[in-house]
Amino acid sequence: MSKPTPTNSTMDARTRLLLEAPIGRTLLRLAAPNIVVMVAQAAVGLIETYFVGKLGTDALAGMALVFPVVMLMQMTSAGAMGGGIASSIARALGAGRRDDADALVLHAMVIALGFGVVFSVALLLGGRWLYAQMGGSGASLEAAVTYSYWVFAGAILVWLFNSLAAVIRGTGNMTVPAKVTVVGVIALVPLSPLLIFGWGPIPALGIAGGAIALLLYYFIGTLALAAYLWSDRSLLKPSLNNMKLRWPLFRDILRIGLLGSISTVATNLSIGVATSLAGGFGTAAIAGYGTASRLEYLLVPLVFGLGAPLVAMVGTCMGAGQHERALRATWIGAVMAFGLTASIGLAAAVFPRAWLSLFGSDPAMIEAGTVYLRTVGPLYGFFGLGLVLYFASQGAGRLFWPVLGNLARLVVAAVGGWLAIRWGGGLAQVFVAQGLALVVYGVMIAAAIAGGAWFGRVGWPCRTGTLLRRIRPV
Repeated sequence: MSKPTPTNSTMDARTRLLLEAPIGRTLLRLAAPNIVVMVAQAAVGLIETYFVGKLGTDALAGMALVFPVVMLMQMTSAGAMGGGIASSIARALGAGRRDDADALVLHAMVIALGFGVVFSVALLLGGRWLYAQMGGSGASLEAAVTYSYWVFAGAILVWLFNSLAAVIRGTGNMTVPAKVTVVGVIALVPLSPLLIFGWGPIPALGIAGGAIALLLYYFIGTLALAAYLWSDRSLLKPSLNNMKLRWPLFRDILRIGLLGSISTVATNLSIGVATSLAGGFGTAAIAGYGTASRLEYLLVPLVFGLGAPLVAMVGTCMGAGQHERALRATWIGAVMAFGLTASIGLAAAVFPRAWLSLFGSDPAMIEAGTVYLRTVGPLYGFFGLGLVLYFASQGAGRLFWPVLGNLARLVVAAVGGWLAIRWGGGLAQVFVAQGLALVVYGVMIAAAIAGGAWFGRVGWPCRTGTLLRRIRPV
């Protein structure tokens, strides 16, 4: 990589904003459009679920089987690898390495193409087996296979879209991805039911129609993001002329993105394990849990809306050597995320049917979903806490403890749920294990960062003065 030459006079105004402006106000300002874009992107899945629910419980259950895998791809491309991309670009800009920042754009696209192919091959060949292991059978399994085939045939589009959006967010620009996503969602609202149910000369494609509409959304969005990056309005100036791929730039993205992917896999495995455990209680239990847990997945883009600017701010501050400011931004973001997700979880626990009835009216489905929301919803704040600290750790380039926290969550969720069934417990006891897993996740990561994990071994309790003395030599 080229040597850093950071000077305030040559820095872009957006970079100086991340380094100098008031933290709380800046995070909220950057998060506002980003939360809009993330809510809009989450609405893509909700729109599909709403219309697919009109096809019946089997179709809804089939979609519930595929949804954890789709979210694995979404969270890996946007959150894990996307976080690695945004962090690398933010740190390069913070250190004044503009040429590296420009080159990272094309390196990110190569990574996106590679992972897109991997997801396509894996799910096209192994999808049926996977969904059967998760409890799918009969009509629900066939619906899952049909939906999965179409979605993962276009996995490259999802990866390119999220990677290009991460590139732009790494510069501190949250507005462009927000505009592209919101416009796409508006177009998707009529397109999804049109392809699912048909109209006039357009045939009814059923559950496959929802998947095709989703891929059209990502295709058009990818073109729009690429057009912006190659325009005069972009801070970054990627170019294909004399472009050489360099391993140090791949490594800078992958060392964060691959660790983040482990964390993402653990998160989705926790949901997948719970889906499989719920499958032992019947199709309605799968549909109920899958529908209810979509609210947990909705928290991911909400927290990501705050976490993405946090990645940019922490990464830029770390690149510029402003470690104390990076930590202050992290804890301010943590308080915001905990309050937001805890409020949503409590509301869902009090009014579970308000959410579940949006997607179906089957009494058994609603009952299973209600049990989940009343058991796990009040603990959603810990999920938001752990997730936002994961994003901050991406910006810092320190992901060991977030990954360990997510693996701990997986173990508690899987082993706890299995023991609940083995000891004769019901669906409620399975969900208790999922709730305890969220508490372990959030508390473990917060305790590690508070103990100085970003700057050496954890020493808890770690007083502020001691921590700051450890930071300065880094």
